[in-house]
Amino acid sequence: MQKRNFTAALLMAFVVVAIILCLFAFPHDGLQAALRGVSIWWDVLFPALFPFFVLSEIMLGFGIVHFFGTLLDPMMRPVFRIPGIGGFVMAMGFAAGYPVGAKLTSQLWEQKLVNREEGERLVAFTTSSDPIFLIGAVSIGFFHDASLAMILAIAHYGGSVLIGLMMRFHGRKSLPTWQETKGKGWVWKRAFEAMHYARTNDGRSIGTLLSQSILQSVSLIFVVGGLVVFFSVVLEVLTAAKVMNTIYLLIASILQITGLPHELSQAVMNGLFEVTLGAKAAGNAPASLALSSKVAIGAFILSWGGMSVHAQIVSLLSHTNLRYLPFVTARFIHALLSAAIVLVFWEPMQIFRESKAVFLPQYDSASPVLSYLRLMLPISGTVFLGAFSVIAGLFAAYSLLKLVYEKVGGTR
Repeated sequence: MQKRNFTAALLMAFVVVAIILCLFAFPHDGLQAALRGVSIWWDVLFPALFPFFVLSEIMLGFGIVHFFGTLLDPMMRPVFRIPGIGGFVMAMGFAAGYPVGAKLTSQLWEQKLVNREEGERLVAFTTSSDPIFLIGAVSIGFFHDASLAMILAIAHYGGSVLIGLMMRFHGRKSLPTWQETKGKGWVWKRAFEAMHYARTNDGRSIGTLLSQSILQSVSLIFVVGGLVVFFSVVLEVLTAAKVMNTIYLLIASILQITGLPHELSQAVMNGLFEVTLGAKAAGNAPASLALSSKVAIGAFILSWGGMSVHAQIVSLLSHTNLRYLPFVTARFIHALLSAAIVLVFWEPMQIFRESKAVFLPQYDSASPVLSYLRLMLPISGTVFLGAFSVIAGLFAAYSLLKLVYEKVGGTR
């Protein structure tokens, strides 16, 4: 065990020294990459994530998360094998994007509301892109085609739900977290009692809760920004040093085997490190390439998330006992599923392109911050409600199948 740790530490030290040498050799490339990373953080991530970080802290303090947990517990446990409180994390994760789902999950683990296996299931399928980034930045900003938003959303969020259903088999022998029921009677009454108990148990005044929420959110958003800048610089200097050539060739070979254009290898490589850089490269790929292939790669990159997002998740879960392997496995399967959904259902989904929705954001690249703030509430609110609709629909299907099974003589 000690030899394995020493080997890993030695390998990590070698990688760090190599990156430092590349920075000395290509200082201009590193500086430009850092500036691009800061621009991405300020224009896209800060306005999209910071309000949700603050709101999630406040909602936990006020017991709103516990309210939804009690309300959704009868639905979430049989469908996804996680406590009902995971339904709120799912809705917030879909509406706010990565890494909000991981942040909420770590807080639930701290409060002993989820165990290790439940937390791993939850993080695996609630880590997704936010709809504003998917529509405004990717569809309109990178692909310059608002009609692709619905196709990307179906592939991305549909893949997330499929991952959630698959992850219910993860840790099958683990015991579920016992949620003590506060009060008796109607589920709405118990939900409000759970919210009141959580608020009383928290005990912080509104001013203290607000100030602490802002301070913790500012600290977290700077961590997110630092990771984006770091991976942007690493990718750029390693590319300038020709270190990535072998990996480019490997990715190009894999794409050719799958029937996708090898010209998209750079987009895949960028996306493996940073989701924004990868999605931008996919959207800016040569116009001669099939649009379905470019969108499939874009969906793959959005669902994988990039090592920058993975580092954010790891940093958020570092104080918990949640493991990285189930998360990275789920991310890879999610990426493959999303790309497959685009390629398989490309023709049927063209109906969404022919009849554009009236409610589409007007993303202004010259004023990205104002664009995000103006569109954040309606779009994220729609996804928030949509997530609850999916939970209710899956529970209805589960109940119907269970009823039919019992009618034909089943015992469970």
